[in-house]
Amino acid sequence: MSRILIIEDEISIAELEKDYLELSGFEVAIEEDGSRGLEKALSEDFDLLIVDLMLPGTDGFEICRRFREAKNTPIIIISAKKDDIDKIRGLGLGADDYMTKPFSPSEMVARVKAHLARYERLIGSGTPENEVIEIRGLKIDKTARRVWVNGEETAFTTKEFDLLTFLAQNPNHVYTKEELFREIWDMESVGDIATVTVHIKKIREKIEFNTAKPQYIETIWGVGYRFKV
Repeated sequence: MSRILIIEDEISIAELEKDYLELSGFEVAIEEDGSRGLEKALSEDFDLLIVDLMLPGTDGFEICRRFREAKNTPIIIISAKKDDIDKIRGLGLGADDYMTKPFSPSEMVARVKAHLARYERLIGSGTPENEVIEIRGLKIDKTARRVWVNGEETAFTTKEFDLLTFLAQNPNHVYTKEELFREIWDMESVGDIATVTVHIKKIREKIEFNTAKPQYIETIWGVGYRFKV
């Protein structure tokens, strides 16, 4: 449930905003004093702020400026002032929207929802973390296509990397050479599948401490290979 903080000294307006927002499923807190409101906004986690400009203690402009220095949460400024200069100043200090009193509570709720949706899209559009597989000293970065063995990066050919990654992300499953050839080389094993054996040998030389007693890729005689975890 999204949390919204209303900093408004006209309690009747604040309560009306609160009622409409709660009916729309939001959790709402109210502060009537600007200084206390700023302190609450900075010390607690809110998903959106609704701030009146004319407040006792600290005015809405200062709240907007100081809050924006610390957090990126959306801010909607509310004011009885209709001057463009106040809108420009408020938006310049980091507010996301400006509503002039009197306004429709339904419109306010619509704007709140729109800003929350936009903010969620923005924070969700950041660069995702690389997908990494880590098993007993072996680290495979699938996104960057890099491999480290006990902290030391080791170079792999394209097919070696694909084969190692496929086995590592499907542990404890025994695959035949035919299945691996079909999966990695994307073709039926109508010809020589010795290439699978050759690639397994090269991978073991790069990741195994003792290739005679592999700790990662073991041979299941008469069947194929299995990655142990």
